[in-house]
Amino acid sequence: MAPIVKEADVVEQTRKIIAPWKGSKGVVIPILQELQKEFGYLPKEALNVMSRELKLPKAELYGIATFYAQFHLTPRGRHVVRVCRGTACHVRGSLKILERVKEILGVDENETTKDLRFTLEPVACLGACGLAPVMMIDDETHGRMTPDKVSAVLDRYQ
Repeated sequence: MAPIVKEADVVEQTRKIIAPWKGSKGVVIPILQELQKEFGYLPKEALNVMSRELKLPKAELYGIATFYAQFHLTPRGRHVVRVCRGTACHVRGSLKILERVKEILGVDENETTKDLRFTLEPVACLGACGLAPVMMIDDETHGRMTPDKVSAVLDRYQ
């Protein structure tokens, strides 16, 4: 993930990203995806520039950015921790796993640690029911979790 950048750099990079798309239709989502890829989230100034350059209301851009779960308006951690809340995981104690992660990281659901190391995202299902309860960090699945295992798993991610 890219670090938080200065406002002037956001403006310059946003203009570069938008330039090839100007004058085309159906470009909002692809541009938002490129901006998020560049910055790791959608900085307010990037959306302001996009609004001006494409002559679109800011409210429309924010509406799109907040409708789709793939977009984020605040910086995210280097590592995304997902704790499954599906039925199999829930029955096998995923709530205790989630509570332990929150306690260790000092964040609530859908928050990022102050050092930008972790973002915590509970999810409806990770599709690994046979390994329940499951926690996923980035693209790595950690199955048969217990509250006692959480700290050691998190320690592997710098």
